[in-house]
Formats: sequence, C-alpha cells, structure tokens
Amino acid sequence: MQSITHKRVLGIAVPIVISNITVPILGAVDTGVIGQLGQATPIGAVGIGALILTTFYWFFGFLRMGTTGLTSQAVGAQDSAEIDAILSRVLFLGFGAGLAVIILQVPLFALAFMVSPAASDVEAMARDYMQIRIWGAPFAIAIYGITGWLIAQERTKAVLVLQVGMNLLNIGLDFLFVLGMSWGVEGVAYATLIAEVSGCAIGLWFAQATFKGVAWRAWSRVFDGTRLMHMMLVNRDILIRTLMLQVIFVSFTLVGSGFDTVTLAANQVLLQFLMITAYALDGFAFSVETLVGQGVGARNRRAVRQAARLVFFWGAMIALVFAASFAVLGPLGIDIMTTAQDVRQEARTYLIYMVFAPILGMASWVLDGIFIGATRTRDMRNMMAISAAIYICAAFLLVPSFENHGLWIALLISFVARGVTLGLRYPALERAI
Repeated sequence: MQSITHKRVLGIAVPIVISNITVPILGAVDTGVIGQLGQATPIGAVGIGALILTTFYWFFGFLRMGTTGLTSQAVGAQDSAEIDAILSRVLFLGFGAGLAVIILQVPLFALAFMVSPAASDVEAMARDYMQIRIWGAPFAIAIYGITGWLIAQERTKAVLVLQVGMNLLNIGLDFLFVLGMSWGVEGVAYATLIAEVSGCAIGLWFAQATFKGVAWRAWSRVFDGTRLMHMMLVNRDILIRTLMLQVIFVSFTLVGSGFDTVTLAANQVLLQFLMITAYALDGFAFSVETLVGQGVGARNRRAVRQAARLVFFWGAMIALVFAASFAVLGPLGIDIMTTAQDVRQEARTYLIYMVFAPILGMASWVLDGIFIGATRTRDMRNMMAISAAIYICAAFLLVPSFENHGLWIALLISFVARGVTLGLRYPALERAI
C-alpha cells in the first residue's frame, strides 16, 4: 500500500475544498441574476423551489459517503472487479431514486408547500421552476455516487473538474437564459437542469476506463445479494445518522425563532460562518475517508492510524486558522452579510461561539470521515443518537436560564459529544482491522 504522507492528504483535500467554494457562489449568482428582474416574487420562487428540491436530493446524500467507504476498501483490497461493480450499483440506485422522485413529484410538491406555505404567486412560480428542474433528479442524485466513487480512488482533481465545470456552465446559462433570452424563473431552472445532466456526463466520462472492461456489467456480481445488503445497511445507518444531525440544526433554528426576529437573524448570519468551516474541513474528512477505507481494505492497521494522525493534524491547523479569523475578522464578516444595525450588534454578542466552534467541532468532522471510510456506520448512527440526546438535554437545561447563549452552548456541547463518543469507539475500529 502506498505510504500515507502530508502531500498525499493535501492532494486529496485541496481539490475538494476548492470545488466546495463554488457551491455558495452558484447560489449567489442564481439569486443575483433573477434579482435583476426587479421583482420580489421571482427571487422568492427560485429560493423556495431550490430549497425544496435540494432537500429532496439531500435525503440521498448518503450515497456519496457510503460509496466512498465501500469503494476505498475495494481499492485497498486491490479488488478491481468490485470497484467497477460498485459504480454500476450506485448508478442503478441513483437513477432509480431520481425516477422515483419524478414519479412522486405531485404528492412531494404538495407536502413541501404544506410544510412551507408561500404566497400564491410565489408558489405558482416555484412550481413552474420545480417542474422543469425535477427532470434532473436522476442525474443530480447519481452525481453523489459518482463523486464518492472518484474520491475513494483519490481522483479528487476529477471531482474538481466535475463540480467547477457544472457550476460554471450553470452560471453561464443563467446569464444567457435569464438576461439574454428573458426566460425568467424558467431560465434559471433550465440552466440548472442542463448543468446537472452535463455534470453527470462529465463524471461518467471520467469513468470511461471502467466501461471499456466487463466487470461493470457482470450482473451476478453487481446484484449479488450479500453485497447489496451490506451496501443498503451502510447507507441506511448514514441516512439515520444524517437525519438526527439535521434534527439538531432544525431545532436550533426553531428554538432561536422563539426569541425574537433580530436574534433569529443574528443566528442565521453566524451559521454561515459554521458552513464556511464545514466546507473547508470536508476536504480533510474526504481525505481520511479514502485513506482509512484503503487501509481497512488492505487490512493495514498502521496505515489507518497514520491516516487518522495526519488528518487530525491538518484538521487542527484549519480549525485554529478559522477560529483566529473569526475572532479578528468576524465583525467585518457580519457587516458584509447584513446592513441591519440591530442584527449586526446582536450577532457580535454571540460571535464568541463561532470562535470556539471550529476547535470544538473539528474532531467530530474528522472522526465522521474515519468511521465512514471504515464503514463502521452503525457506530456513527448510535453515537449520533447519544449526541442528539445530550444536545436536547443541554438545551432543555440551559435555554430557560440563558436563552440564546444557552442555545449556542448546547450546540457546541453536541459537537464535543460527537467527538468524544466516536473517539471512545475508535479503539474498537482499529481492533477490527
């Protein structure tokens, strides 16, 4: 097995970090282009429509993580036939899930607007947007699996090309369809649909060597019951774990909305700092997923430990940089994100929690990657359940007395709980190799 070095870790992580940067840029361009129409309704329609579809697709995000773990283990075991078969499995699952979303779009849209009602004109325009974009569901969901498959093979430069190419095409088509051809909301939808289909095509192009072989269509292996069941169990545990994580953040927003509008707005501004941290640390989490998975596949305990050690080092460095940046530049960042003086002042009150968040949360991000790579997803699920329970208890005890301060402390406690509980399970992970 190839030695694990700082250069190798960075070679996997840096392209992912760069590609992640394009995600918020695309959202800003979508909003900015449609905002040139000078009306509030189209902005709201694109915003709520994109949120609903992203939420639907997000439920299949486990496909990326599960695929990375399973494929990296096949790479470590030097099982090229299984690597190719995994690609076929994730494509069948991704395209199948997307077709299911298309077939069920009427009840899904109805449920979404029941949960998040909007003004009639906004809802009508959002439906027009969603009815166009929904045809990209098979391609958008398949991209999760393709991305995980490429990452597991340390082909993160390919992932960078896929993501950046897809997002740049989307941005260019936004300008052409909306500003050049006056297609309005439908133009934004068509731009995203074409970009998602193209992104999937780029990913498949990077897999062309696999399609020149025969293992990808060895159907007895692709649809082997034991392997399919293992894949389903891994993905099921990741989905449950992710749902519990989402409960923490949704409840954080809902409890925060119970204080006052200014506090709610301040919390949302500060959560953007947390998203920036997540985008950066994701690159290193992906590194450790890949390297740990390969170590497990090769039955090389020393490689797993070395991967964990190096990624923890880089995770700690990144966390300290972000903590220092938020401490020094946080007020400026707040001022850039909002012009409301009361929200600015309120956000500054709670900025200290963003300084501590990267430091206290780093271990949970890295350990998530370690357990995904090892496909110890049952441990991830169970430790997340414990952490969510600790968060709920902390919020129940702290919020009545300390209000929003108590809410932020409870969130940071949940980060620590995730890191500690997974850390306690790490020795068992090593013993199992």
